[in-house]
Amino acid sequence: MKKFDLVVIGSGPAGEKAAVKAAYFGHSVALIEKEDKFGGAGVQTGTLPSKTLKETALYLSGIYEKGLYSVDQKFNRETGLHDFMYRKDIVTDAVGDEVRDNILAHMITLIKGEASFVDDHRVTVKGHIEETIYGENIIIATGSYPFQPGNIPFDKKRVHDSDTILQIDRFPKSLCVLGAGVIGCEYATIFGAMGIKVFLVNNRDEILGFLDKEIAEALVAQMKKNNIDILFNNSIEEYSVPAHEDEPIKLKLKTGEILNVDMFLYAAGRSGNTSRLNVEKAGVKAGPRETIIVNEKYQTNVPHIYAVGDVIGFPALASTSMDQGRVAVAHIFNTGDLEELTTMFPYGIYTVPEVSMVGLTEEEAAKKGIDYISGYSHYRDISRGKISGARDDGFMKIIFEKGSKTIIGVHIVGRIATEIIHYGLSLVQDKKTVSNVISTVFNYPTLHDLYKYACYDGLSNLAGKKMKKPSGVKSASQNQAGSE
Repeated sequence: MKKFDLVVIGSGPAGEKAAVKAAYFGHSVALIEKEDKFGGAGVQTGTLPSKTLKETALYLSGIYEKGLYSVDQKFNRETGLHDFMYRKDIVTDAVGDEVRDNILAHMITLIKGEASFVDDHRVTVKGHIEETIYGENIIIATGSYPFQPGNIPFDKKRVHDSDTILQIDRFPKSLCVLGAGVIGCEYATIFGAMGIKVFLVNNRDEILGFLDKEIAEALVAQMKKNNIDILFNNSIEEYSVPAHEDEPIKLKLKTGEILNVDMFLYAAGRSGNTSRLNVEKAGVKAGPRETIIVNEKYQTNVPHIYAVGDVIGFPALASTSMDQGRVAVAHIFNTGDLEELTTMFPYGIYTVPEVSMVGLTEEEAAKKGIDYISGYSHYRDISRGKISGARDDGFMKIIFEKGSKTIIGVHIVGRIATEIIHYGLSLVQDKKTVSNVISTVFNYPTLHDLYKYACYDGLSNLAGKKMKKPSGVKSASQNQAGSE
């Protein structure tokens, strides 16, 4: 029986980084992957494919460039599905190959097949060759899969989850998305940008409840402008899928109405990918929806078995999963470097337009009893925004403590919000003040001017002057600051 210092199950962002770090420090490592392609959901079915499709939708639709230049490009040309999927396939194949090459370059033993525990040290791998290996330590990094309720007739043709929607062979004439979380909102806006009529069904009165309320409201407004109907406080009670594709799918809503659409996407949750892993044979305790329970070191109740990435649940981000893998290895082998995951990290939502945030929302600041001020700046008001033709309601919102002027939250809705949030991350993380920002020189013209003018606006508000607001949106800080 082959023996290793570490056995990693899964080659997604968490598993790859854990395996590579352990090998870098000179330990013998085996990595088990059951799929033909590498990188897990982060590379093959989740993070990268959906984000690539978003960029493709922006390019093919020209949603931001229409009418911007004197020569009107015909962006509304009829686009084939091959064009839509082309870049996604190139990116996932290329990055998947990079993951494989990185694993092999670090002299990690790569074993293809499906893993299952024999006991707390031994793992059987069933592939072309069936074998059992021994791990002094084991990391579970098997990721997650889309949750599929039994009452929904998934067929991978017209009724999809967030994996199979990537395998469609034609554009839908119309699409219903159930679930207004991150995945649901991203796909709704991607297909909406392509000119497809989209209905987004949500059982609450708001989307993305963890966002600052003003940002979420601004995203809803933009979605409506892009012909996306959001059915709040609603659900689907019955599904009727006809045999012929030229007949609509009939969805009976909680309100009693019938929604007729061409395709349906269920995007309301994922489950830990552990059902065939037999973790009970290793004595590992599982949590809700097949997730694995871990402590702050990503250690399970079995001391030498760890779990990282989507398989442990929240926050289920590729960015945090990578560092979870590195932290786990730091504790297993006492490497003395990265021993805990930072609690300060940005959230990025790749909708159209993008949304990104770091730190406290206005609602959280108010709940904590913080005496705060908000400042705003709009894409359309800064020079770089004018150059790129910003005509939407994209804006930045900075929240800072009234007395110290320390920045405690940055929120952005607009183009490349997920890129420009990182300066905001450093501001919140390093407890910088609005004075630090206005004394910083940025390249001109750039979108980073959003930071400076949001801070100036916040200082104006602090002085009792009227602050800039997203059109039609009112915040709690207006009444607190007495600006209007």
